Amino acid sequence: MTFIFPQNYKFKNKLFGIIDYSVLLLNIVWCSTIFCFLNLFINSFNIKLFIFIIFCFPLLLFSIIGFNNENIIYVFYYVSKFMNNRKIILYKKTLS
Repeated sequence: MTFIFPQNYKFKNKLFGIIDYSVLLLNIVWCSTIFCFLNLFINSFNIKLFIFIIFCFPLLLFSIIGFNNENIIYVFYYVSKFMNNRKIILYKKTLS
């Protein structure tokens, strides 16, 4: 059986076909950082679990669902680039 892929098809390696490896690495680093800080500063297990879910679940959710199948790292890059280079240009229309 032979498969024919179009030339403009972009093949991306994903874990279980769901999440990119670069995004998975970002999630692991973020969640492990939050976990380490929580273990250093908070003693109660219930509070640790609650704060861990609050900080890690949204990133994980956006990583899996994504924005129109866009990589979450690129989304962060585009948003930060927009925030740094925001220019509002107003043109005043004159009537002649």
